[in-house]
Amino acid sequence: MPTELPTLTPADFASDQDVRWCPGCGDYAILAQMKKVMPQLGVARENVVFISGIGCSSRFPYYMNTYGLHSIHGRAPAFATGLKSSRQDLQVWVVTGDGDGLSIGGNHFMHLIRRNVDLKIMLFNNRIYGLTKGQYSPTSPLGKVSVSTPMGAIDNPLNPLSVAIGCEATFVARSIDVNIKHLGEVMKRAAEHKGTAFIEIYQNCNVFNDGAWDYATSKETKHDNVLELEHGKPLIFGKAKNKGIRLNGTHPEVVELGKGISEDDLLFHDEKAPEPTLAYLLSRMRHPEFPEPIGVFRDVDGPKYDVELNRQITAAREKKGEGDLNALYNSGETWTVG
Repeated sequence: MPTELPTLTPADFASDQDVRWCPGCGDYAILAQMKKVMPQLGVARENVVFISGIGCSSRFPYYMNTYGLHSIHGRAPAFATGLKSSRQDLQVWVVTGDGDGLSIGGNHFMHLIRRNVDLKIMLFNNRIYGLTKGQYSPTSPLGKVSVSTPMGAIDNPLNPLSVAIGCEATFVARSIDVNIKHLGEVMKRAAEHKGTAFIEIYQNCNVFNDGAWDYATSKETKHDNVLELEHGKPLIFGKAKNKGIRLNGTHPEVVELGKGISEDDLLFHDEKAPEPTLAYLLSRMRHPEFPEPIGVFRDVDGPKYDVELNRQITAAREKKGEGDLNALYNSGETWTVG
């Protein structure tokens, strides 16, 4: 009979390592929410693995009392794919940042998502390279002045959600480090998804890019600049919930409710839509023209690379038996090198 899991608490998932992020860093809030969510998942600590690349976010595995791997720059998806494919009983998380995941790791990120490996990805987006002291990153806005762009960045920034949706991601979500209740809910949804679950987290680097997300976090502005997605509900926002998004042809536009416009005129969110068109449209809504959506953009099913790979291995074994590596090495034409 299966052994019943002991009751775990957030403290059980805290490692004995000193947390070494800058005071006030948004990473602390993300770590705290992960510790709160893990006991709710019913997964034993020895069956959880956090894999990271290089960057401030990539210290995450040290601070979770689970298995973990601090890998090399941008290559966490490759390590995670190999582990999950060979050990499907494990719950594997990839922790990365906008620099690690979208610059040197962009190719790995793209292929992990299109393969739909049953992994969970958290991308901490602070729009800057923090660990290497403030260079602009793939998500830094045009004109960003940094130590590496003293005259302003001229690279067109990447939109992580748009990239993920363009790769046919089956689960895509966004949250904010200081919106802790929402962040925890999104993490739990991602953990429960079967397939690649991608979360972009707006995270503040208070040393090298402080205030990058003020418009989405300030009490004075966030209600007009953030739209919380709910499946099957109209896209409504604003402090008085009197604004909405409707389609004008194929283009979204902001409208005010009560002036000849009702909720029925608005765009309704459908995270289960088989085609990613709506999710992609939402990912393109950016401040200041639109409120920026948070929540689950897409949650659908699809073929999973790790599942299909193991199915092929099983089929090959049933047909040909267990492999013999020594026999393989000595089959066909062989040479002896002296």
